[in-house]
Amino acid sequence: MSKKRYSAAFKAKVALEAVKGEKTLAQLAGVYGVHPSQIGQWKKKLLGNLLTLFSSNGNRKERDREELEAELYRRIGQLKVELEWLKKNLRFSVKQLRTLVEPGRPEIPITRP
Repeated sequence: MSKKRYSAAFKAKVALEAVKGEKTLAQLAGVYGVHPSQIGQWKKKLLGNLLTLFSSNGNRKERDREELEAELYRRIGQLKVELEWLKKNLRFSVKQLRTLVEPGRPEIPITRP
């Protein structure tokens, strides 16, 4: 028997009805064909996430995470450019390598930040 998957909209609808309390979990289970403990889990998840909807901390944390992620991807890109440049130019002697330094190239700095 395959595992039944429910859409987010369906879960929200059932969880909201459970929160209203007009019917018991057993009654809702009979109406929607879902086990009462599953409805209880959805209800608990709904109530647990309500605070994040109205708090500014959740938005700030998400924004901070996105900014950090963008910075890390930028840094990864910079390191890839440096690596490719080094792979291409490492076959030269030290004297030849010194002539390859390009001070005016911003994507490959001479010193690391």
